Amino acid sequence: MMRQTTQGRSSNSSIKDVQNSCDERGIAIQKVGVSDVHLPFLIKTKSGSFQSVLAKIKLTVDLPQEFKGTHMSRFIEILSDWSQKPVSYREIGNMLTDTIVRLHAKRAHIDIHFKYFVEKEAPVSGLKSMLDYDCTFSASLARGEQLDFVLGIIVPFTSLCPCSKEISQYGAHNQRGIMRVKIKQVHGKFIWIEDLAKMLEERGSCQVYPLLKREDEKYVTEKAYENPKFVEDVLRDLVLMLRKLDGIQWFEVECENYESIHNHSAYATHIENVDK
Repeated sequence: MMRQTTQGRSSNSSIKDVQNSCDERGIAIQKVGVSDVHLPFLIKTKSGSFQSVLAKIKLTVDLPQEFKGTHMSRFIEILSDWSQKPVSYREIGNMLTDTIVRLHAKRAHIDIHFKYFVEKEAPVSGLKSMLDYDCTFSASLARGEQLDFVLGIIVPFTSLCPCSKEISQYGAHNQRGIMRVKIKQVHGKFIWIEDLAKMLEERGSCQVYPLLKREDEKYVTEKAYENPKFVEDVLRDLVLMLRKLDGIQWFEVECENYESIHNHSAYATHIENVDK
């Protein structure tokens, strides 16, 4: 057994490392790594606990022009190690630092897409249920620089058409919409997904709830009717709210209403650098 082990080590040490060989084409690569990696991940929650999610991940580094390739297996090793630790803003920075060190890179990037669940309480009955939000952690880090972190979230909402309400003798058409929001935060600042989702969904005509009894359905129907909004109204209200949010450098907002009386959607978008 000892002889076999020794021979095995000798054989491994003699395997040629093609990735580290020289490339003479003179082309540096900005991002190289792994994409569409699906792993269970632990996301820190506002309550101090964590939520287990299924994450879809892209992890990359820069590759200098003189190197032929990177070590793809190391990316999976890094992600496997970090999938066992609850992560948020600070841990994402540590993960990228780990990536830079282990891949001998100058810069690393990561995108983590996942569904995050938040408990919601029905407005009248008080019944509790879980609503899912599509979320993204996108970050990049260069040696000696601060973490560049963007939080993305997709929030559903209800909107009711002001024009329909104005011209109709009774009723008004409404639709379910979604807000796609990305925010880049000042270094050291972080907003919890739970808090951001709550602030965003309050800008629609009414919130969306997974579980409603009849008294709740009456409430949300009348709430939307009393608060009619075009897709443009929802977007502008979101912009005003995000401008006031502490620690935001940049944001991007998209609103899309899945129309109930048309076979198309109503759409609006806005991107802004916040100068504070």
